[in-house]
Amino acid sequence: MGHNTKVRLIAILVMMLGLLGSGILTTAIASSQGQHELVYTDRAEDGDPPQVALGIAMGAFRGIFVNILWLEATAAKEDGRFYESIELASMITKLQPRLPQVWTFHAWNMAYNISVTTHTPEERWQWVKAGIDLLRKEGLRANPNDMHMHKELGWMFLHKIGGYTDDANQHYKRQFAYHWHNIMGPAPIINPEERERKKVVDLYAGWVQRIVDAPGTRSILRESNPVADEIAQQFETLFNTGSRLGSDSTIDQEFLRRYQLNIEIVRAGKLWTIEDSGPKTQRMNSLREQYPNEQDWDDLANFLRKHILIDEYNMEPVRMVQQVHKFGPIDWRLPAAHALYWSSRGTDVGRMEVSARNRSSLDFLNAFRIVMQSVQDLWRHGDMYFNYLDVHEGRAAYYQGVPNVYFVPTYGAMLNEVVNASGIYEADHKPYRQYAVGYENFLRDAVRFFYRRGDLENANFWYDKLRNFEGVNVNDPDFAYEMSLSLKEFADKQLYDSLGAPQVAVSEVFASLQNAFFNGLLVRDMDVFTGQWDYARKAHAYYFKQQFNEVAASTTTARMEFMDRDFTFLAGQLFANMIMTVHPDQAELLFGYAPEDLKRYAYDSLATQFKPLVEQMAEQGKSEPFSVLFPEPEGMPQFRVFYDAKIQARSNRGIEGVKSN
Repeated sequence: MGHNTKVRLIAILVMMLGLLGSGILTTAIASSQGQHELVYTDRAEDGDPPQVALGIAMGAFRGIFVNILWLEATAAKEDGRFYESIELASMITKLQPRLPQVWTFHAWNMAYNISVTTHTPEERWQWVKAGIDLLRKEGLRANPNDMHMHKELGWMFLHKIGGYTDDANQHYKRQFAYHWHNIMGPAPIINPEERERKKVVDLYAGWVQRIVDAPGTRSILRESNPVADEIAQQFETLFNTGSRLGSDSTIDQEFLRRYQLNIEIVRAGKLWTIEDSGPKTQRMNSLREQYPNEQDWDDLANFLRKHILIDEYNMEPVRMVQQVHKFGPIDWRLPAAHALYWSSRGTDVGRMEVSARNRSSLDFLNAFRIVMQSVQDLWRHGDMYFNYLDVHEGRAAYYQGVPNVYFVPTYGAMLNEVVNASGIYEADHKPYRQYAVGYENFLRDAVRFFYRRGDLENANFWYDKLRNFEGVNVNDPDFAYEMSLSLKEFADKQLYDSLGAPQVAVSEVFASLQNAFFNGLLVRDMDVFTGQWDYARKAHAYYFKQQFNEVAASTTTARMEFMDRDFTFLAGQLFANMIMTVHPDQAELLFGYAPEDLKRYAYDSLATQFKPLVEQMAEQGKSEPFSVLFPEPEGMPQFRVFYDAKIQARSNRGIEGVKSN
């Protein structure tokens, strides 16, 4: 046999072995792709662009085709052809769903690039939601353990909605609060006599635990509470939903919206009547009257909340409870709460897949940064008040986030965990470490806030924490000088250095007003009240002089308007909200010594909150009548007209909603 013949035979044998191996491996790879869902699209759907069918048909060369699409999508984005870029990115996610960067590219394009090309806050909000939903509902279902995607999603909540760089951010915050108020219900009311941090954390954990404990299916709900299932059937019939509650998240959310709307209208009392409402709202009220047992409604609502959280928003109620216990009393109606949820989940799943290759990844560092920044935002704005009915009606609603002191201990408790997880980026030998700077700034804010609120014990406690912080950056030449100042000198220096920042201005104004109300009115010290009131008014005026700026996209509020521009309106709203959180005896004292203008802001809320209880106690001889304890201030009819006109004037949009629906 000649040499050439041997070569040919060997080549043929190798080729046959290669073909055999290729067939075996192709079958195994295809099986693995299906088993691990590595390929999202095996066939083109109706309406898909022809490129999707072409990419599927290319088989093993799909990756090359995806690279070409990726280059085209990037070029389209850079050229400002955002809609074309979205279409190309959508093709890529269908062909290769395991590319996290494509999902985040796609989401950012919608939430950041396209949103700012629109002209109204409503249009912008739709694009911001679309970008977030793409990551939360689709991207993370395809990549549940990808820390990069968790980090980007957390940042969108924290920066795009919770921040103030977008001109329409105030509209986003109101819409977000309204939507999650419908889903979760109102935040728990803290008993004035049980304000210890652990009790408050347990209270907020119970807010979510009721959802964890809810039935997982409609059949289980029917078995556990037949009346709740009967209510669901009646709702489906009355509103012609065309689908069953518990199977369609859109219908579920409509039920929760109408359920919460009814609660808010009834709570508004004389300010709003069912007769003023639209036919659907009246229909819902009739259903509520037909089934008066609130537990039946709660059971149905919690069942639907569970379904929406898991199936619609890809969230885990059990994890939500765990995060409340770990971080503090999280109000899930705030964007920072969701930033914390997703960034924290990202660090959890990221550490499960840590390896020598990715241990130094910046994703670890940046994901933990968002966790810490979310905690900081919950400290600065984590106690939130807003007017549900005004948002529902499309008016420029009252919305205010104020400092939540229960998150102050959280930052320090987490510091060692995040520093250790950040590896080389936070090593002890580095002269400048960002987490150390963050903690220093956090402590400075806490000291100044407690001092301004008149809580000198806590102010001194956190000032000592700052003075003795072992992780202080060694390249800060002013640290030793600052730590030598008295508490008053230090707090004043922090104020003068940073009052132009919105979070500082908010904490100064609200801490001073809280001091005026609780350490002034409540103890009948009018000098304290007057001094703190005047300081809050001056700090408010200074901030708006420095930062106030009208912007085109926000038709009702300025971009930096983290508190209302009208000081009297702001103070009156805060007084009304705060008086609702105290014991009736304390409410009586606060109301009795308040100026008449503050009384007018608080009176209707007090009547709604306390009148039934006080009248019941009066009938039993245990209390004076409500009209004696809380006499109606003079001029209330005129004030109600004034207040309604003031709210109306804040909105240049038409009023639709409950009165027409």
